[in-house]
Amino acid sequence: MTLNFNPKTEYVMEDERVLLRPLKEADFEFLLPYALNEPDTWKYSGISAKGETGMKNYINTALEGRADGKEYPFIVFDKQSNEYAGSTRFYDIQPANQTLQLGYTWYGEKFRGTGLNRHCKYLLLQFAFETLNAERVEFRADARNERSIAAMKSIGCKPEGILRSNMPLQDGGRRDSIVLSILKGEWENGVKERLWKKLIG
Repeated sequence: MTLNFNPKTEYVMEDERVLLRPLKEADFEFLLPYALNEPDTWKYSGISAKGETGMKNYINTALEGRADGKEYPFIVFDKQSNEYAGSTRFYDIQPANQTLQLGYTWYGEKFRGTGLNRHCKYLLLQFAFETLNAERVEFRADARNERSIAAMKSIGCKPEGILRSNMPLQDGGRRDSIVLSILKGEWENGVKERLWKKLIG
């Protein structure tokens, strides 16, 4: 068994709140305001999109990852406000192992804490486990990023441990990364239902 994944396919996911579609080079204009006005968004990121050049590099790197079959980036559209809200992606895609990581997720300040992230994660996890046939979805974050870690735990991720000093930071120094995951059996036996109830609750 392998992942049912083709990087050339145009994957689109949506519900009543959010639309996820493949990131394109032309999306630069939609995401640039965040790069210029909200630089702290990438405080904990290994890849920063601060400034015009930063956002161009961010998008180009994501698209190169898709072309290589190792990543699949999305742009996030919030139907509630009728605005593009941020970006997320599948990465470290390993078809033979039926695993992938879900990350590089960021949203503009006005979208944080609005429930948008839970809608995105539900669609992405449902797609990973039920369409791509993944056995494991992994998440990582800077071990200091309490907001991100709390968000991941709230959707059902289980912490596995800390990778010490495993990657450099844009502004210098190195970070410890926490590793969390959801397994297919966990998704089928409670995580999906609990996350769905939070969406409709």
